[in-house]
Amino acid sequence: MDIWLTLILTIHVLVALGIIFLVLLQHGKGADMGAAFGGGSSGSLFGATGSANFLSRTTAALAVVFFLTSLGLAYVATHKPKTGGSVMTQGVSSPPAAAVAPAGEVPKPADAPAGSKSNEVPK
Repeated sequence: MDIWLTLILTIHVLVALGIIFLVLLQHGKGADMGAAFGGGSSGSLFGATGSANFLSRTTAALAVVFFLTSLGLAYVATHKPKTGGSVMTQGVSSPPAAAVAPAGEVPKPADAPAGSKSNEVPK
């Protein structure tokens, strides 16, 4: 289970860094106004509008992966198997049903004679 946690956490951090990088790389909405007056964005690698579509779609895909890894981390963190520890720290279990005394009777101590009643006070 620790391997899954490490793997999902690594993917989660890399996707988060990718989202940060892509968001910083994109132009704001006001940047398109400068291109209308000869800003020169049409000579870019992806064309005039190709970079905006490519970057926004890649950011959306990374956002979906980030969301899924967040859910995966939450699942792995809450469903860890209990390993190690001592018997005393794992909690108290209820006694077996046969050892429970009926209501109104006081159980006999283990060292009492077989014929004596346990609710009598010795004199």
